[in-house]
Amino acid sequence: MTQTPSSGSSKNLFSRPSYKESIRIGDILRKETVGGMVLIAGALLALVWANTPLRESYFALRDFHFGPTLFGVDLNLSIGHWAADALLAVFFFLTGLELKKEFVIGDLRNAKTAAVPVAAAFGGVLVPALIFVAIASMSGGGELLRGWAIPTATDIAFAVAVLAVIGSALPAALRIFLLTLAVVDDLIAIVIIAVVFTDDLKLSYLGLSLIPIILFTVLARFLGKFFAKRAWAAWAILLPLGVITWIFVFGSGIHATIAGVVLGFCVPVKRTDGREGIGLAERFEHRFRPLSSGFCIPIFAFFAAGVTVFSPEKGSGGLLTDPVFWGIVLGLVLGKPIGIMGSTWLLTRFTKASLDKDARWGDILGVTLLAGIGFTVSLLVSELSFGLESAHYEHAKVAILAGSFVAAILGALWLIPRNRRYKVIHERETRDADKDGIPDVYQQDDEGR
Repeated sequence: MTQTPSSGSSKNLFSRPSYKESIRIGDILRKETVGGMVLIAGALLALVWANTPLRESYFALRDFHFGPTLFGVDLNLSIGHWAADALLAVFFFLTGLELKKEFVIGDLRNAKTAAVPVAAAFGGVLVPALIFVAIASMSGGGELLRGWAIPTATDIAFAVAVLAVIGSALPAALRIFLLTLAVVDDLIAIVIIAVVFTDDLKLSYLGLSLIPIILFTVLARFLGKFFAKRAWAAWAILLPLGVITWIFVFGSGIHATIAGVVLGFCVPVKRTDGREGIGLAERFEHRFRPLSSGFCIPIFAFFAAGVTVFSPEKGSGGLLTDPVFWGIVLGLVLGKPIGIMGSTWLLTRFTKASLDKDARWGDILGVTLLAGIGFTVSLLVSELSFGLESAHYEHAKVAILAGSFVAAILGALWLIPRNRRYKVIHERETRDADKDGIPDVYQQDDEGR
């Protein structure tokens, strides 16, 4: 989100971004849309398979174990475990790249600009967690409280895919807000995973992980041009270092996906030769996003989303009476919008920040409803919270799917009529475009900065 001049000393929230920034965000949205659709397809396939007479074959495939012992670390894991720990590390690597880009050249580099999405993200984490804790406490607490972090995450690919389909004419600033919010949300989730779900920390393996991390950092920093021009070099040189880092982090007791985040932060955002142009982080994101969106995330979703909602033998298995189910659903559907809207309102109420003239609270409400779509990270956290054998884990997966579906429907129903309104505005701006194809409104904003 960017700032535009306004009366007094107040700054505008959700203001119109520059034309260049709008193009960049549009490119990201197109990529995330495809990834979101493939993600949904993988989850639906698993859900259907797990609720047919052939369900046992699905669980047998998910629970099949294989893997060697390397550097003293036992890697004999189930396929589902490999998907959650190894494939998801690629997703978190890209998350690390995106986070660093936001801190170096994006909205988060400016404290004033970053204040809104950061505050909104924390509100969107805190309120769902409090709702879950309240419901779990009313049922006795104990083991139930372990799932407090499940409804706190927003799935960026899923949410952006829905927004791109139903909100193509909505102000670009709202999309940037959702993206930035989700990025900060991911950062909070990463911290939660690293701190809360580390039971037995082994400092020896953590220390060993620093060796490949340092080598990775030095090579990426001083051979950036080499890796930028030769795609094979990253696979042949940096990937082995990444794998070794992953093994040591896994052996340390910290969730192995954190290795991906750390390595993502090691990649330089700006060109190391001092010239203008695309940095290595953006090149890596361009290269590896198809791998993450088209393979890693869908495979993870396939093995994580498969749950038997109803079987003739067990019926619903106490699903609707499990407070975990209601804590997650209400946390996603109600907690996310309340937390995000509440934080944003407080900021505008008690600071000099104000909404841009093109943004309306109704638009923001629709985006906060979509922020209740929790999927990838929520599924991971549910497994870490309860374990594969727990009935609460199965109910948590159903709750995540149900809550995300309800959030998507509510967001779509709210935003579709508003999208029609903005189409009229878009058509007017297109008619006012100058000979270069740049709408005058963007040119005016850029000249006024």
